[in-house]
Amino acid sequence: MADIPTTEPAAVNAGDTVRWRRALPDYPASAGWALTYTLLNAAGKITITASAQGDDHLVSVPAATSATWAAGDYAWRAQVSKAGEVYTVAEGRMTVRPSFAASALETRSLARRALEAVEAYLADPNNLAAAQYEIAGRQLRRHTLTELWAHRDRLRLEVLREEQAERLAAGLPGRRRVLVRFGA
Repeated sequence: MADIPTTEPAAVNAGDTVRWRRALPDYPASAGWALTYTLLNAAGKITITASAQGDDHLVSVPAATSATWAAGDYAWRAQVSKAGEVYTVAEGRMTVRPSFAASALETRSLARRALEAVEAYLADPNNLAAAQYEIAGRQLRRHTLTELWAHRDRLRLEVLREEQAERLAAGLPGRRRVLVRFGA
């Protein structure tokens, strides 16, 4: 079993067991201090209560519980409490990535979905299913071809940037090539 991290994770996967341990010398769990995390975003609120592990506070969320979490970026706040006293000890941001077990998992980014919709329309302008689409409350209906080609080019650039960032985050080299010529 891997060592338990001693800091809050920047990202977690819904459907995974989530664990970390926090040492708070001014608020030891052995003295009765309870540590609670609250994660907030537009999708809702997640509350996590740590358990005592000696002087440390152990956060342990079962996979079945994290599977119910909505994917997204959350602001979090850690607070300790004891006998009516409450103190904020840390704040930060955490990303909850979607569970691959989710039935309606959409792994494509917003830019990728929009690009595919525009390209489908450009490939067959008579296709009424592709003549309009809606993403995040915005609709596109029969724009001029010039506007669509320009929009497609902007979306392609955005998708390329996303792919480049994903490759770099995974430790892979970028796809940009530097060509060098030696000699005359």
